Amino acid sequence: MINMSFALEAALLPCLPARELQAIDRSPHPTHQIDVERHAREFMEAAKKLQLYFIGLQQEENPSEVETLRKEISAMEEELKTKSELIKRHEKLIQGWRTELKEQLGKHVTELERV
Repeated sequence: MINMSFALEAALLPCLPARELQAIDRSPHPTHQIDVERHAREFMEAAKKLQLYFIGLQQEENPSEVETLRKEISAMEEELKTKSELIKRHEKLIQGWRTELKEQLGKHVTELERV
């Protein structure tokens, strides 16, 4: 972003009124000097505002380390919650299968005893 701001400033610099800049050398009137200085000052103020704007955008895009860590912790907590729920469901399934297997084993043992 900062490089973009400097590039923008470099691109806008030639936009200063060249005729008035050249007129300083030829004109004996001090008003021309004042106009050029005013234009240059306004241009530099606009360039500074743009630079501050782009720096602000960059800071918004790059959250602080604390914010980044909070987001990561929140994501990890959500992942932990999801995986804990998944583990509970699997434990219930396994418990159900154990019960079914014990029942089937009991049936098979009973059938084998009859034979």
